[in-house]
Amino acid sequence: MSFLSSYIHYIGCFSLILIGLYVVLVKPNLIKVIIGINLMGTGVNLFLVTVGYIHAGTAPIFSEAAQQPEGMVDPVPQALVLTAIVIGVAVLALALSLAIRVYDHYGTLDLRKIKALRW
Repeated sequence: MSFLSSYIHYIGCFSLILIGLYVVLVKPNLIKVIIGINLMGTGVNLFLVTVGYIHAGTAPIFSEAAQQPEGMVDPVPQALVLTAIVIGVAVLALALSLAIRVYDHYGTLDLRKIKALRW
């Protein structure tokens, strides 16, 4: 196996995080910033699942006394990611509803114009 093929999951995770960070830092549109935050959250969730993955691992269920826990996939990152997905959906819904309120109040979603109108 080459270096790239053995770490492709980590490269994908960090590229999602970096793309999301780029969007948050560079784009002035509020909807694009919300999408960038969501991309970063997806990258972190994917990273947590990737860290807890074991190649050819089994489910963490002891059905026989001879099973070894070293070959089982860790269920804690999976549970954390499921919780993070639910929280991420709630935060996304809240952020989009706030974006609607900002648009109703200021008439724009451009963050530069909103900062100029604030003062």
